[in-house]
Amino acid sequence: MAKKDQKKTGKMEDLRTKSDDQLAENLVMLKKEQFNLRFQAATNQLERSARVREVRREIAQIKTLQGERTREASKA
Repeated sequence: MAKKDQKKTGKMEDLRTKSDDQLAENLVMLKKEQFNLRFQAATNQLERSARVREVRREIAQIKTLQGERTREASKA
């Protein structure tokens, strides 16, 4: 279980090092991938169903980080 927790924190640490522009660009890319995965699932062409969950989580992590940054900016 410890390895799983380390992997999660490593992902967030990687995201925290990125600029706002890089995060926005990454978010757009992930949303496009999510859109394509939905179509693949609807047409029964989806090979890795777990990727849908991974993409959804990555989108949530980026949005969380963006929210944290906007709250910090509004406080300052």
